Amino acid sequence: MKHGKKYTEAAKQVDRAVAYEPADAVALAKKTAVAKFDETIEVHIRTGCDGRHAEQQIRGAVVLPNGTGKTVKVLVFAKGDKVNEAEAAGADYVGGDELIPKIQNDGWLDFDVVVATPDMMGVVGRLGKVLGPKGLMPNPKAGTVTMDVTKAVNDIKAGKIEYRLDKANIIHVPIGKASFSEEQLQENFNALMDAIVKARPSALKGQYLKSITLTSTMGPGVKVSVAKF
Repeated sequence: MKHGKKYTEAAKQVDRAVAYEPADAVALAKKTAVAKFDETIEVHIRTGCDGRHAEQQIRGAVVLPNGTGKTVKVLVFAKGDKVNEAEAAGADYVGGDELIPKIQNDGWLDFDVVVATPDMMGVVGRLGKVLGPKGLMPNPKAGTVTMDVTKAVNDIKAGKIEYRLDKANIIHVPIGKASFSEEQLQENFNALMDAIVKARPSALKGQYLKSITLTSTMGPGVKVSVAKF
C-alpha cells in the first residue's frame, strides 16, 4: 500500500519499535493527525480472549468524560409513557411497529444507536438480520435495553460508547477527535481502559491485553505500553 507524502512525514515521528507510555502515545496520535478534516482518534486493543467461547466474550459500554466529538443520533423503540420520556430526553427518533417496514424494506438507517424498552424487544427482534451485522442491536450489557430511557439517551448523547470483541478478538473504539486537547484525549483513554481492565473475563487464562495501538483516521499507528494495564 502506497502512502501519501503527509502520512510518510507523520510516520517518521513514530518509532515502530517503541511501546510508548499512554500520555506520550496520545500526544503522538494527536500530532500525527495531519488530514484536512478533524480526524477521529481510535484505540485498537488486541486481547488474549477467544470470543468463540461465550465466557470469554467482552461487551459493555463506557461514558467518555469528554464525549466523542461526534453528534450521535438515537432511535428509541418504546410505547406508552416511555414514548414521551424518550422524546423529552432528546431522542432523535421514537417509535414502535411502524418503524419495522421503514428499516426492513426502505433501508432507513439514519441513526447511530438503538435503545429499546424490554417490552419492545419482541418487535426489535424482527430487525435482527438488519441491525445485528451493523452492531446496532440493543443489548442489556451495553445499557441499551432498559426501562430508564432518559438515562440511556442522556448517556449516549454525553459520549457513551460500546466496546466489543470483533472476530479477530480485537476491540476498536473511538476516544475523541484530533481537535481535542491532549488532556481530554488522555481522560477518555483512561476511562476506556479502566472499563476494559474491569471487563476481563474470569475464565481467561494467560495474557489479557496483548497490544494497544492508538491511531488517527489517516495517521500511523502508535503502540502503547501494556505494562501498566
